[in-house]
Amino acid sequence: MKQFIQDLSEKNHHQATRLLQILRAIQSRYHYVPADAIEQLAGLLNKPRTQIISVVEFYSFFHLQPKGQFEILISDSITDHMLGKINLTSYLARQLKVAVGEVREDGIVSLDNTSCTGMCDQGPAGLVNGYALTRLDRARIDVITDLINQQKPLAAWPVELFHIEDNIHKPGLLLKQQINQGAALNVAFKRGLKETLAEIDKSGLRGRGGAGFKTAMKWQFCSEEAQSERYVVCNADEGEPGTFKDRVLLNSFAHQVFEGMTLCAAIIGAQKGFLYLRGEYLYLYDQLQCILDERRKAGLLGIDILGQGLNFDIEICMGAGAYICGEESALIESLEGKPGIPRNRPPYPVTQGYLGKPTVVNNVETFLAAAAIAVNGGDWFASVGTAKSKGTKILSISGDCARPGIYEYPFGTTIETVLMDCGAANVMGVQVGGPSGTFISNQEFDRKLAFEDLATGGSFIIFDESRNILDMVNNFTHFFAHESCGFCTPCRVGTSLLKKQFDKIVEGHGSAGDVAALEELCQVIKGYSHCGLGQTAANPVLTTLERYPELYQDKLKKISYEPGFDLDGALEIARRMANRTDAGAHLTQVGEDHE
Repeated sequence: MKQFIQDLSEKNHHQATRLLQILRAIQSRYHYVPADAIEQLAGLLNKPRTQIISVVEFYSFFHLQPKGQFEILISDSITDHMLGKINLTSYLARQLKVAVGEVREDGIVSLDNTSCTGMCDQGPAGLVNGYALTRLDRARIDVITDLINQQKPLAAWPVELFHIEDNIHKPGLLLKQQINQGAALNVAFKRGLKETLAEIDKSGLRGRGGAGFKTAMKWQFCSEEAQSERYVVCNADEGEPGTFKDRVLLNSFAHQVFEGMTLCAAIIGAQKGFLYLRGEYLYLYDQLQCILDERRKAGLLGIDILGQGLNFDIEICMGAGAYICGEESALIESLEGKPGIPRNRPPYPVTQGYLGKPTVVNNVETFLAAAAIAVNGGDWFASVGTAKSKGTKILSISGDCARPGIYEYPFGTTIETVLMDCGAANVMGVQVGGPSGTFISNQEFDRKLAFEDLATGGSFIIFDESRNILDMVNNFTHFFAHESCGFCTPCRVGTSLLKKQFDKIVEGHGSAGDVAALEELCQVIKGYSHCGLGQTAANPVLTTLERYPELYQDKLKKISYEPGFDLDGALEIARRMANRTDAGAHLTQVGEDHE
């Protein structure tokens, strides 16, 4: 182990910023991060062991205690629950003879839950040693059980167990046709970089990760910073349950995404870029590395790109199971080898980002669109959409519909149109934008996809009338409590209290006062949390409580009284006593008298 870690550290140039990648390699080899490995790394990286431990403890894919030789994680997303995930996990546990959350006695296999794996259109899904398993059923579980008991290496497993589909059902402006490799760069150099930035500005392109900040403005701000060292970061950490569009874009449109990053580098003057790839997409890593190599050989990455004096290259960095790293400043912290705790803002990444240098962070879809705009012009993109929302939006659609998958629509499209296209019937409601977004009822399907109406990062989960909406809220509140980074009290404590308060109500132990307390707690979390996770964690409760208050009301505890008990009289006594200084003693006596 000492030699392995020594070689690993040398391969990563003993850089503490590479800590996540080093820990991923150790976890993969030993199925945990041994204490001796941490001690050795502390010396090699010149980093306190306590800081290394804090990183290991922060990310859910790292462990301080041994896991199984085959580590199986089953997606706990609401879409997987809708496909029978609970019964399937129980069956898997019985077949493998291991409890959920445990390691089998022989150390061969461990089983646990994980947050959404980004396979919502082909679940129930899971991971084995980081690689995605799709469309799990009892027959597949039987095959997996046999393979594990025989200790067959993953390379010998049937490829169909790992088969992943793009499921692009409705391509639009961006997905119908990819640009040719190098086309965006050639056009930009010929037109002029400032003029190309002006075209992106004219297009009205706004960030597609959810925030919707103007792309050209972000690039302009970064380019104007006095420091010469700048960075480009592509945020591919789409951990929002129900979102999987970036997975598809990186699988089938990676050249164009990398071209968009390189275009940005040319405009802002960056020499280094990062693709931060969520840990659940490990299966994409090798093919993305091959595409980067192709681009280097074609003169589209590396030194003197296209003979224009641009030096720029891209490195892929893998996440390790932390939803919060989808927030841009938390992502940058993670890139620097730290726990992904969001920074205070300002300063913003465009002025002080990676290693304190000006940094542009954009979503996968944003870079894809920017490259297409460079080729086709700003007017081409701005010709579709609405006055305030230009272009198209790529949606990840899952849940109760006949054709889950990827759809691209011009902004301004109604929800009703989307539901018709994907084959959704008897719809009760739609969760737009994932757990942090908005739940809309079937009375709102005339609303439109647009920043001025229903803004979304791309998640679109459909629920038909057979579903219990409170099951969805339960899943989301537990998700946020689990994924809170723990930095600030309103979120760390608040999401835990929210989970417990909601559980109390749905389990039938709540009163009307508990619903009022639930709503008050939501407002505290929303108003005082440090970052977007906490500020949106209460949305599932607030948006469903607003639309379906009767569902909460029906769950409240029904109190029965003995025959002859005068409830109205007791309440009147209580009201009178409430204004007395010794009210507490009197109310206690009332309670005892009428018990």
